Amino acid sequence: MSQKQQFGFTLIELMIVVAIVAILSIVGAGFYGDYVISSNRTEARGALTRTAGSLEKCRSLYGAYSNGSCNVTLPFDTETNYYEISGIPGTSSFSLVATPKVGSPQANDDNCKTLTLTNTGLKDATGVDTSDCW
Repeated sequence: MSQKQQFGFTLIELMIVVAIVAILSIVGAGFYGDYVISSNRTEARGALTRTAGSLEKCRSLYGAYSNGSCNVTLPFDTETNYYEISGIPGTSSFSLVATPKVGSPQANDDNCKTLTLTNTGLKDATGVDTSDCW
């Protein structure tokens, strides 16, 4: 008698493959979440830089960052409503702060809780690991 050779996968082999795919998915989801939070910081950096540029234009035109003729209104929310940009421009200096909005994905950004930009170009941040904030 000859035996037929069977082709296919056993249940154990399929379970091992499913377990490996699940582990890779869990690891990948963590990295993806960090990537999204990190990429959303770009919006805050851009808003801070644009606002600082507008304030510098005010100073060059009117001699002060806080002149009433300036068209810079603070505070304001960024386009996606992830950050609030605030600050108090003075006559000879300013400090702008980007703070994540409550309920936004950026509220979970423990590495970069706030981003700060001053008239001297100082870029600062608060959080657990601020090395990649700017």
